[in-house]
Amino acid sequence: MTDVFELKRGTSPLIVSLPHSGTALGPFASRMTEIAQQNADCDWHLPTLYSFLYLDDATVLRAKYSRYVIDLNRDPTGKSLYPGQNVTELCPTTTFDNSPIYIAGQQPTEAEIETRIDQYWVPYHDALQAEISRVKDMFGFALLWDAHSVRSCVPRFFEGTLPDLNFGTNDNQTCDPALVNRVLDSATQLKGYETVLNGRFKGGYITRTYGDPRNNVHALQLELSQATYMKETYPYNYLPMKAEVISKTLASALCTMQNWKPAGA
Repeated sequence: MTDVFELKRGTSPLIVSLPHSGTALGPFASRMTEIAQQNADCDWHLPTLYSFLYLDDATVLRAKYSRYVIDLNRDPTGKSLYPGQNVTELCPTTTFDNSPIYIAGQQPTEAEIETRIDQYWVPYHDALQAEISRVKDMFGFALLWDAHSVRSCVPRFFEGTLPDLNFGTNDNQTCDPALVNRVLDSATQLKGYETVLNGRFKGGYITRTYGDPRNNVHALQLELSQATYMKETYPYNYLPMKAEVISKTLASALCTMQNWKPAGA
């Protein structure tokens, strides 16, 4: 399938991946519950929040389909990224609030999951890998920002309220610490936001798979609290005044990342 993602190809070392901002449910919608059709666990409005990227030289890869169809930030083998913790599946069957996604008896079979991997998961990752290779060939290195957002309170996954900006580098394995420090410094210049590195979110499959500093690919995940820019209850309205403030923080951090070069580059 060629309609599973949108790609804006840039001319800088920076690639921004948005694997969970898609809302399309495709042919599976009729098998899903009313709650699931509200797409509660979407990374809502990120293309709008990151709209400044479409005006600069970054490459932007955005998924069109909902994570309820298939989660592009999960291992296709089903292996958990957080062993021992409560997580959702490659093709989720429950929402973050543990509500069923599918009408009883309509859950995807193993054969259907394999088909979804081929039709939705593989094209996105092929495109991402191709862009990483392309910019690395151009500059000698590649910079990957994996953009996510999540409700500030999801008891299934974490206690209490999530910090505003949750950066992850799989405990400093996916990105040069010098770059991470610069991005964090840039993100904390605007007061009022709580920032954490490698807290509850250490980076998902994309960050952990493609981030390889020894081979000049530096990957950083941001899990942004949705309380910083939108209503966290249905119909999940965008709040332009709040969003404008956090968008400036994101733009500053991404500019810092885009202008960084590893030693010797």
